[in-house]
Amino acid sequence: MLPKHVISSLDLSKEEIELIFDEADRYEKLNRTSKELDGKVVALAFFEPSTRTRNSFDSAVQRMGGRTIGFSSSEGTSVEKGETIADTVRMLESYSDLIVMRHKLDGAAKFASEISKVPIINAGDGKHEHPTQALIDLYTVRKVKGYIDGLNFCVLGDLKYGRAVNSLLRLLTKFKPGKVFLVSPQQLRIRTEVKDTLNFPVIETDSLQDVIDITDVLYVTRIQKERFADEVEFEKVKESYKVDISTVNSMRKDSMILHPLPRVNEIDRRVDKLPQAKYFYQASLGVQVRMGVIHQVIGDSR
Repeated sequence: MLPKHVISSLDLSKEEIELIFDEADRYEKLNRTSKELDGKVVALAFFEPSTRTRNSFDSAVQRMGGRTIGFSSSEGTSVEKGETIADTVRMLESYSDLIVMRHKLDGAAKFASEISKVPIINAGDGKHEHPTQALIDLYTVRKVKGYIDGLNFCVLGDLKYGRAVNSLLRLLTKFKPGKVFLVSPQQLRIRTEVKDTLNFPVIETDSLQDVIDITDVLYVTRIQKERFADEVEFEKVKESYKVDISTVNSMRKDSMILHPLPRVNEIDRRVDKLPQAKYFYQASLGVQVRMGVIHQVIGDSR
């Protein structure tokens, strides 16, 4: 079983990650159906809007025979009346067996885990982490390539505010990647506190063209307008990179392109039909991976 809470990618050992991947494979063979959460309730506490993450968690719980309660934004909840995170968590823990939480503030999920009597799964907190997205990312790599160790990764875009990036890089510390390139404008370089948690060297550059031909996994992220306090600064970097047909033509034939989605214009739509484009396949794996996480946290043993 996993630790009581899943707040950071660093919470997970390699063995636990592989258990989740194996469970995801098992659920795929079962057509993503199970009854192991029969009688259990999962609270989806999404203080920040979400489409894919919330719906995939909702689907995962229901496919496992459980039920969900919760909210999809703070609008219309007691938070608008001034209720604290602590009080909301204490309320939800009395209603549920597990809380899946998304919040705009860094560290909100960690704080919730310190006071909650039921497990907390971090579904994204500010610019901090998004561990289940990282699990989906590396699971996709394993499904497509068959392995993770030794592959060259290139992470492109918003490396300063992108929580999915932070979680992916931290999850990679449990493996042995080849070269890891971090491509971004100077203003969006990875934060020092994130880089200090990594156990492998990274190569930082602002040129995708310099590294694209030796990249096995290109992980593209959007420039996140909602994380910028100054819109002028966002305007300076919003279209720094675009993956187009010419970019893909420079890639290895067996390389792959991932994106945590949603995208804006950082990947040309014409790339979608190319064999390297795996981001929609990546998204399709979200339910079974989250089923695997939930199984390890509160699921019944077989």
